[in-house]
Amino acid sequence: MEPRGYRMVVSTELNYVKACGIAERQLIEWIRGKGYDPSGLDEGRTEIAPHATLDRDSESGRKGAYSRWRMRETPSATSGTWQSTLIVRSGVEEDEGRAWVQIDIEHQPAREGDVPKRAKTPNIVRSLLDALEARDALADVASAPVFIEAEDVDDAIEELCDTNRRLPVVIATVPYGKDPDDWSRSVVEPLFYCLHGLAVLYVLTPEAQAKFNAALEYHPVFGGGVRTYLPGLDPAWKPDAQRHPVMSRRTIEADPRRAASTLAALPQRLSSRQPLPAALLSIPRQRTRPRSASDGTDVAELRSDNAALTALLDEAERAEQIRVNEINDLYAELAKADQASNELRGENEELYDKAQESKRLIRFLREQLQEAGQFAVAHTPAVAADITYPTTFSELLDRLDELPGISFTGNPKVTRSLDSQSVDNWLYVAWDGLLALDHFARSSVDGATSGDFLSWCKSDASSAFPFPAAKVAMRESDTVAHKPRLRAERMLPVPKTVDPGRRVFMQAHLKVGGGNTIAPRLHFYDDCPRSGKVYVGHLGPHLRNTLT
Repeated sequence: MEPRGYRMVVSTELNYVKACGIAERQLIEWIRGKGYDPSGLDEGRTEIAPHATLDRDSESGRKGAYSRWRMRETPSATSGTWQSTLIVRSGVEEDEGRAWVQIDIEHQPAREGDVPKRAKTPNIVRSLLDALEARDALADVASAPVFIEAEDVDDAIEELCDTNRRLPVVIATVPYGKDPDDWSRSVVEPLFYCLHGLAVLYVLTPEAQAKFNAALEYHPVFGGGVRTYLPGLDPAWKPDAQRHPVMSRRTIEADPRRAASTLAALPQRLSSRQPLPAALLSIPRQRTRPRSASDGTDVAELRSDNAALTALLDEAERAEQIRVNEINDLYAELAKADQASNELRGENEELYDKAQESKRLIRFLREQLQEAGQFAVAHTPAVAADITYPTTFSELLDRLDELPGISFTGNPKVTRSLDSQSVDNWLYVAWDGLLALDHFARSSVDGATSGDFLSWCKSDASSAFPFPAAKVAMRESDTVAHKPRLRAERMLPVPKTVDPGRRVFMQAHLKVGGGNTIAPRLHFYDDCPRSGKVYVGHLGPHLRNTLT
């Protein structure tokens, strides 16, 4: 399950006392804005509305100080509870001289098994960021995007490469011929609206764009597009570009609201999955006892205490269920990461074996040529196969006529959408896979090969158009195959001559990409024995499975 809560973690160079004072003032204003009564706030629980309470606890000692406010709102018996937590923590050890600020917003459903509602960025975040002069490592975390001018590029790159940064940096560009201020106000600010507190936000001016892209040769952004630079950026390593997704201007303008939601998904996931700083991790769990209302009799007071404790137990049970769900989600992510690691390890081992085999073959052929007196030919450098790769997925679709063994029955719009977040490797792998499938289809029709595509990839018959067997899966898991909702996504179109229902279960697929939120897949159906064709029913983002 994707994270549905909101979490902001920033630091400030203000000392703990000043940061606490600012945080409490902003909290009071936020509470008033909701129509609640913030008067009389003190340690313990305060009822600020008939359906809302505010808990406050704090501590100060040799291990530092913290103040915590937790508001719980339950508008109705069926609405569930919205829990908002604000923490200000003094820095400890290496963090001394600054304070940490954390905000968490989460929804606790009224009924067990219901999915929590997605939390939006609360208004208090924007006011806190400005009032606290919030920071993430070297960068300022502001409530509005900041322009990167030409003279700021070196500083911006230093921020991007800083190993201590926790937040992603999202950089928007200005299209040619557009006024930067107008573009930022009309396009970028609405696009970034869900990112406040989750990322460092910049707009690259046209004058700075060339210098920026020259410095980040493998990680450029231009043309009105937006790029999300995750922590751990390695500007000198081309494969690292795959980790930092790009959103094109076309995607943004096609549906701005959806683009803003999509852009916020990755920073939101990172904020909820990333470990907290040591100072915030050391804060004990909140154990606030609700104040009981005594009316003068021991029995009434006991009943009030019992009701208060029952309310605490209910809160604890709901909180525990949320933590259990989070742990299960993390286990699922870990399993997915382990699976990807095993696939990469297998692919690397296979490529190494093929490389060693190629070296032995080259050595043998050279020895044969030398024995025949062809010394010049034996030591002539090998020329790589002349393959012209498409430059976009749109071009890839246009060039499918070059592959007579392939029939594309998928949704072209889904395939073209990969252009907005594609990296070079995806196009190369997709085209290599299509070339291999086409060669397999023609070999199958000619009777030169038998067996399925995976067997063909492992055989010498694939040497002209090789494709890594580790990237081929001929079957889905049993869960995917038998779960109606997941199986239905893989019931992909074919001509009526192939199946009267015009759809077949395409579980065979190629792993076009990984290490990204898209992880593209190419699903195909081998109908070579009858029609002499391989039908490609899907080339696009990873279809849902048990881990998504």
